[in-house]
Amino acid sequence: MSGASAIGAAGAYGGAGNIARGGVDQVMALRQEVLARSEALQDVQNARANGAAGNVAAPASAAGLAGPATNTGPQQVGGFADALTGALQQVSQVQARSSDMQAAYERGEVTDIAKVMLARQEAGVAFEATLQVRNKLLSAYQDIMRMGS
Repeated sequence: MSGASAIGAAGAYGGAGNIARGGVDQVMALRQEVLARSEALQDVQNARANGAAGNVAAPASAAGLAGPATNTGPQQVGGFADALTGALQQVSQVQARSSDMQAAYERGEVTDIAKVMLARQEAGVAFEATLQVRNKLLSAYQDIMRMGS
């Protein structure tokens, strides 16, 4: 259903049209904000790429990240290894929390089995995602190795 027909359908129910219109306006405003930030990030990335060649630092205000939702502290730029290490640590924490909840349930400290099962499922999904990333990295590495021969 297109946005115009959704608004028209909601308008047929009287007051629901105003609610739907407000929701559409919020979604459109959020979309515009995301697009503006994406464009600003691309500008910063281009400025950094150009700055590396000409030793010109990208201005922080060009990122459009001076809004209320950003950290005003010093920005740390990490590499791929840092991002991968952080992700693996998060997966490890999720698995440890799941194990702790399971052990607490077995001891009778936690009585909500749904929370325990949800933690186990979350740990399983995190582990599966990690395996998928590993498989993609291994595949990319093998493709790169084949290029040289």
